[in-house]
Amino acid sequence: MLKKINYKELGLDLLADVVGGMLVAVGVYNFALNANFPVAGFSGIAIVLYHLFGIPVGTATILLNIPVTFLCFKFLGKRFLFRSLKSMLISSILIDYVAPLLPVYNGERILAAICMGVLCGAGYAIIYMRDSSTGGQDFITMSINKLLPHVTIGSASLVLDIVTILIGSLLVFREMDGLLYGVIVSYIMATLMDRIMYGIYEGKMTLIITERGEDIVNQIDEHSGRGATILKGVGGYSKRDKDVVLCACNNKEMYRIKRQVKEIDPKAFTIIVESNEVVGEGFRE
Repeated sequence: MLKKINYKELGLDLLADVVGGMLVAVGVYNFALNANFPVAGFSGIAIVLYHLFGIPVGTATILLNIPVTFLCFKFLGKRFLFRSLKSMLISSILIDYVAPLLPVYNGERILAAICMGVLCGAGYAIIYMRDSSTGGQDFITMSINKLLPHVTIGSASLVLDIVTILIGSLLVFREMDGLLYGVIVSYIMATLMDRIMYGIYEGKMTLIITERGEDIVNQIDEHSGRGATILKGVGGYSKRDKDVVLCACNNKEMYRIKRQVKEIDPKAFTIIVESNEVVGEGFRE
């Protein structure tokens, strides 16, 4: 039996893709493209291809994602993969066909860097909060995390950001100022996403008091790749047996886990606390 389509959720997903994709499109096309500084991620590689060969940024992003999707397919859940492909396609169309209709900023490069960092950071956060992504580097970092659980998503993302910025600096921009602007953009984007989504790299811990502990643990493992522990508890008032699911993860994953818990057991009692340091498999060794 086919799963019934939730048109409300589908509408919210499309709205997030359009709003987030438009913010990313304006940040990339209207502020970064002519500012002559390297950008991290597949957008940065697409900008390099634009300057070298004149390939439109959105089209280049799609072309770059094709081999990455095939290589990373088995490491990504089908639901997340298809949602991400949808978001990537919408953002690419907005970059190539809608953003060019708006004025291009040709002022101070530092202002262009700040504006791009703010717009793209907010745009990506909106898309991530709907359990999606724009593909590209997200696919690679998640696949690396699956293959090497001790390498965190944040660490893998940071290394790839540095490599992309260096490639852009060496092949196209060839100046120290451009390199510094690229670093500034990456910092602003990461910081803003951190504020909007409770943080990507900081650790969080959750205690979920529920009667469907195994279902929640299975969802956490399937969609976030994190391990969880089920503790046995008893309700102080009801005296009924309860499962207490204990899980530590980064903040981007915690947002997804909170949504999944609400879908599985709306009556679950969820406690989320900051973790100053998490040591062990999947985190810092």
